[in-house]
Amino acid sequence: MINKPAGLVVHPGVGNRKGTLANGLVYYFNSLSEINGITRPGIIHRLDSETSGVMLIAKTNQAHINIAKQFHDRTIKKEYIALTWGQWPSEKGTINKAIKRKHNDPTIFSVKDGGKASITQYQLIKQFNHLAQVKFYPKTGRTHQIRVHSSWMGNPIFGDNKYGGGIAKTKGYIPELKQYYIQAMKNFNRHALHAEKLGFKHPKTGDFVFFQSSLPKEYITLMESIENLND
Repeated sequence: MINKPAGLVVHPGVGNRKGTLANGLVYYFNSLSEINGITRPGIIHRLDSETSGVMLIAKTNQAHINIAKQFHDRTIKKEYIALTWGQWPSEKGTINKAIKRKHNDPTIFSVKDGGKASITQYQLIKQFNHLAQVKFYPKTGRTHQIRVHSSWMGNPIFGDNKYGGGIAKTKGYIPELKQYYIQAMKNFNRHALHAEKLGFKHPKTGDFVFFQSSLPKEYITLMESIENLND
């Protein structure tokens, strides 16, 4: 298990050949799984570069195959925490909407019939005046799934420019609030999504184990600021 910081790209790709998590793993470990090829050693799953939190890495092919099957069978327990815009319609619910890559921009996904089945459960933790702290429990593992589903609900993740949660979301607020939220986004400098917990069956012992990643300092600072604003 590793605790991935925000801003770290998981594996090499176009424009990111060096300085990725995969590059670092090769440097620090003598042996990693080879299932996903030489550019993704040990990588079983991924987090978006701006998303912080817990990730699993496989040192052996056997462990990789075992855990990958658990992801495929949807027995992995995943828990994320996020700061989102707007008022949520209920304290908890399930978003069951297919997701598909956009034809005109392959880096963006959207809710669309004919896409891949995608299921996300959510639980409202705290509702503020204009924002909310929410926990997400994705049952599938589609690219950008939580971000897309949250945006589709009308509650994009704070700071998520790609899915409507960026500076444009401050339009319509009184000048003081608009400036406050813009500055908060600039200070935070990413979208407010954190992979908090990950549970799975240990490939050797068979015991179900949980790993947890504490909120990073910048996320705690952001939440304290939002709390103070709403007092």
